Amino acid sequence: MKKLIIIAFMAIGIYGAHAQQDELFGQVPDHTPMMNDTWEKINTLMYKVTHKDNQTIYTPHFPDELKAIDKKTVTLPGYLVPMNGGRDHETFMLSVLPIMQCMFCGQGEVPPMVEIFMKKGKKVRFTEEPIKIKGTVHLNSNTQEGNAEIQILDAELI
Repeated sequence: MKKLIIIAFMAIGIYGAHAQQDELFGQVPDHTPMMNDTWEKINTLMYKVTHKDNQTIYTPHFPDELKAIDKKTVTLPGYLVPMNGGRDHETFMLSVLPIMQCMFCGQGEVPPMVEIFMKKGKKVRFTEEPIKIKGTVHLNSNTQEGNAEIQILDAELI
């Protein structure tokens, strides 16, 4: 009888652990949709692919729709993706997806991340919640310095 009770408790425990695992891993994490007209224009970014000396070179191409917002002030909601350690950030990436899903940025219908440069002396504290940034768009065609193709300069948290 003791063996039967022990086996029953083990079966219940295994079933409970399996159900908990389904809850944790079986669902896509929920997030607030961030897409707006600006993100839609950012999503039009394309690349010209060339080959030189056995290397593949990707040069950003900005369609007219994207060029139309260059040097314009925009408001962009998104999730902060840090580029450096610490709690407060002057420069960071902004994504339509939370940091745990950022590996999908730039794929399918998910726009690439945008590099944010806060106004001098301003910082944003890291959060997993969505934020909203206002600043000036800069289309960066020279990415040899390691910066993103699309940047927001003189940004403010709103």
